[in-house]
Amino acid sequence: LIFEANPNAMWVFDLTTLRIFAVNQAAVKFYGIARKVFMTLGMEALFPEGEGAELLSSLRPGTDGKEVQPEMRLCKQNKMDGKQVLVELAWSHVKWDGHQAVLVSLADISDRHLADSSLKRANTELQQTLLAQQDELKNVRHDLLAFTQAVSSDLQDSLHVAHGFAARLAEKYSLALDEQGRHYVRRIQASISQLARLVDDLRTLAQLPLRSGAVEAIDLAPVCQSLIAGLRKRDPTRDVTIEMTGSLLLVGNKSLLTTAMTCLLENAWKFTSKKPEAWIKVGLLPGKVASELVLVVADNGAGFDPVYGGNLFTAFQRLHSSADFPGNGLGLAIIKRVAQIHGGMVWAESTDKVGASFFMALPQTGASVP
Repeated sequence: LIFEANPNAMWVFDLTTLRIFAVNQAAVKFYGIARKVFMTLGMEALFPEGEGAELLSSLRPGTDGKEVQPEMRLCKQNKMDGKQVLVELAWSHVKWDGHQAVLVSLADISDRHLADSSLKRANTELQQTLLAQQDELKNVRHDLLAFTQAVSSDLQDSLHVAHGFAARLAEKYSLALDEQGRHYVRRIQASISQLARLVDDLRTLAQLPLRSGAVEAIDLAPVCQSLIAGLRKRDPTRDVTIEMTGSLLLVGNKSLLTTAMTCLLENAWKFTSKKPEAWIKVGLLPGKVASELVLVVADNGAGFDPVYGGNLFTAFQRLHSSADFPGNGLGLAIIKRVAQIHGGMVWAESTDKVGASFFMALPQTGASVP
């Protein structure tokens, strides 16, 4: 009853005569062969030429006399209409009504095989498409970098010339100009300086991926101390309190993180410029996961409206007037790009536009912090 009702096609043949002497209804339906005709066939009639013999050879005992263990195999089967289908075939030695016999069970996998083949073709085509797109992207990236370098170089040369002539004009012909003329010269010089900084920042942003390399265990504290010393030298009239731990040990790319810290500290220095008792804090916090550290730069400067905080790290997006705080809106975009290259992320917090804290989460992999 179990044999007859089984949904898989099953048949039994005599191991000596190879004659099929039992077949279930699922096999009758699968092969399209009437039961009476089925019972007159030898097992080889169901296989393409030669494949039945392969199955028989696998049924024979091994050289050590041990009976071969049942196995699953892929093979083809002949149907009544002449069509050949791919099946997954299982067999096992059995005793059946006094016969030394073999029970065969099979499942049609033609559709699955076609689906797998189609999927493999689709995967191959997709891989080829991805490789072509990667090559195209590399070419575009190379062209973009070459264009950026060429343009920035040409712009810098032109700006250098313009700045030199403006300085010469202010120095040699200042007495010949009225106050309005001298004002124009100062405006020209300020605009040239701002454009030069913009060109430098654009080139830095474009070249960051090229500077990415192996990470290492580093201490950012000396880097920050050097950057702060530079800010104090540039603006000696300011008195800013700096709070920083003795060491900032983490794993990362030193060149990229130096660029990010330059932007973060200059940002804090700029936005605390109108505070009589300004302070800047630099620290390192544990991340949300064990393999992560968070660099923090906080200040008591102008802060920002948290409603617009999502725009902070977008290039050229500014939440303050350039008249109040000069800049080009690229510093925080550079910081975000550095974090992304490390596989990390950035965010910022501010309360009632009083002070701001900037966070850079960095995965700690690839080297060991001493």
